[in-house]
Amino acid sequence: MNNLRELKIWSKAIVLAVDVYKATSTFPTDERFGLISQARRAAVSIPSNIAEGAGRNSVKEFNNFLGIANGSSYELQTQLIIANKLAILESEILDPLLTQIDELQKMTYSFQQMLEKKINIKR
Repeated sequence: MNNLRELKIWSKAIVLAVDVYKATSTFPTDERFGLISQARRAAVSIPSNIAEGAGRNSVKEFNNFLGIANGSSYELQTQLIIANKLAILESEILDPLLTQIDELQKMTYSFQQMLEKKINIKR
């Protein structure tokens, strides 16, 4: 079990989720059940899966949940790009969000590699 609040990756994922909520608040109301819902769900899934993995009893399980969080980050990235292409999310808002997502993806990959080494050492 890990101290969640000490995990930098989790803290950054929380900030991203809040930023996505703010960015999608300007979307047209007819996207309430479309891109707004999908982007927010994916954004919340990232820190949620990191948290769930951190609360598990094994490094292998934690690594698996990091993979799920990473998948959600790619899903979010795609949804935000679609919103931009539909002209409902300005590039000035999109670009910093994509930078945050890219940083989280790199952090997740590095964290997974570190956990993978721990898993292999135990074998």
